[in-house]
Amino acid sequence: MTAHVQPTGAVAGYRPERTLRLSVELRRQFRRRRTLGVLVLMAALPLVLIAALQLGGTEEAEENARINLVDVATSSGLNFTLFVLFATTSFFLVVVYALFFGDTVASEAQWGSLRYTLATPVPRMRLLRQKWLAALVLSVGALVALVLTALLAGGIAFGFGAVQTPVGVTLGQGEGLLRLAGMVGYLAVHLLVVGTLAFWLSTVTDAPLAAVGGAVFTMFVFAILDQVEQLGSIRDFFPTAEEFAWTDLLQTPVDSGDLFRGVVQSLVYAAVFTALGFRHFSRRDVTS
Repeated sequence: MTAHVQPTGAVAGYRPERTLRLSVELRRQFRRRRTLGVLVLMAALPLVLIAALQLGGTEEAEENARINLVDVATSSGLNFTLFVLFATTSFFLVVVYALFFGDTVASEAQWGSLRYTLATPVPRMRLLRQKWLAALVLSVGALVALVLTALLAGGIAFGFGAVQTPVGVTLGQGEGLLRLAGMVGYLAVHLLVVGTLAFWLSTVTDAPLAAVGGAVFTMFVFAILDQVEQLGSIRDFFPTAEEFAWTDLLQTPVDSGDLFRGVVQSLVYAAVFTALGFRHFSRRDVTS
């Protein structure tokens, strides 16, 4: 009998690193309706915006003397993609990240399958890590899917031309694609704040809606407070302070100050929320 038991007490042949592989967790998540629904929305949203821009009236746009990303959205496919990012940064992408991160643990707890997964046996920290990585892959994948769909659909509708910035500066197609990649990378990091907050809440509650809604509501509160100028420099430490810093990549030369500060601040918030999630889950009595 002892030949079948390792010194640690585990059964011979048991390897914790082979349990719940990332590919297995990703397949489980891809089969869920909410994953397919989000991907469909990511593909449909640019098409809806193209239809709105094509069918919308032009008289009011001509009378508007203020230059913004909406005015140059139809200049090229790249410009349209920038407009899509600008339109989805504050709400749509926030909800997507909160959904993938906040639903991953709480949903299984609600279904009652979490304890059975741990009884496989899968080490707690490995289970949580795999779910965190799966949520990250799905969130970034959804963001990339949105950008690629907008780029392709916008290029077909408005042409694959250069980027025309709101201030009249033109960027070549190659440089425009490079800067767009930088914008996507920045948003992928910045949105980790709401994602990891939802992840932490997901380890605290068995209700996915509470985890997702709590994270989204918190970000909205900070976004509102960020508009209160009387708060002064305190606003610089809000998680929403640099959410549009990626637009600095449209400048020539690029001002990287806000970009660097936004990345560092987002990583700090993400590290804190992730650590809180792992700490709580390691001490949690999983009964569901």
